[in-house]
Amino acid sequence: MEYNININSTRLNVEKIKEDSYVLVFQDSRRKWLVRPKETPKLHTHLGVIDLSSIVGKDYGCSLKTNTGSEVLILKPTIEDIMMKFARRTQVIYPKDISYIALKCSIHGGSRVIEAGTGSGAATAYLSFLVGESGTVFTYDVRSEFQQLARKNLEKFGLASNVVFKEGDVRQGIDVKDADAALIDIPEPWLAVDHLKVSLVKCGIASFITPTYNQAEKLVERMKETGFADIETVEILLRRIDVKLGATRPHTRMIGHTAYITFGRNA
Repeated sequence: MEYNININSTRLNVEKIKEDSYVLVFQDSRRKWLVRPKETPKLHTHLGVIDLSSIVGKDYGCSLKTNTGSEVLILKPTIEDIMMKFARRTQVIYPKDISYIALKCSIHGGSRVIEAGTGSGAATAYLSFLVGESGTVFTYDVRSEFQQLARKNLEKFGLASNVVFKEGDVRQGIDVKDADAALIDIPEPWLAVDHLKVSLVKCGIASFITPTYNQAEKLVERMKETGFADIETVEILLRRIDVKLGATRPHTRMIGHTAYITFGRNA
């Protein structure tokens, strides 16, 4: 059973839970489980045993008690819940970064997007979710084992049908044309810049992930030489706030530096 993401649907809140539906069993922000009643009719946790077979036919948002009396909520998982639960062998692009990339690149239903550095497929999943049935994600990786893992992750949640998996090195060439946007997360991304000039439509937007200042510098210089416009590099920091009456304060830990993100328009 697919996750059946439909970005045009306005009635997801009335969907009934089925045996093969994914549900998010939620106790708090640290204790939550992404499961299906069919595969896990009895979920064993530190809170006790949760009888997931009893939620079939109910609405998302219902509550359930464990055999020890603890209460959990049964929520409909979001695309973020799914991405962060992927089996992974590589670091993933964090939600704080990928969401900003999607906004800056104007990725929407029907977009054609090039991705390089498939990894475990977390970013691929979000891109698939955004472009919908009418769009396509072309994802490249030089390692077949990563592509196989990503394909398995996406197929598990019904997000692979609009994704074209390509084993290859975009630093050597890109065989996709007329793409609206690109997300490049590879070593030496400056070597892909010339190929992106040909593969992106005019005014198409390229985004790049780099972990160090030196890489960002080299990338931006190449983008300027190649004629990209509106070049910008940013870093996104995300800090949670612990909200308690009379004691609200920043959380002691935060997701700080994860990457430098560079954008440019194909002029």
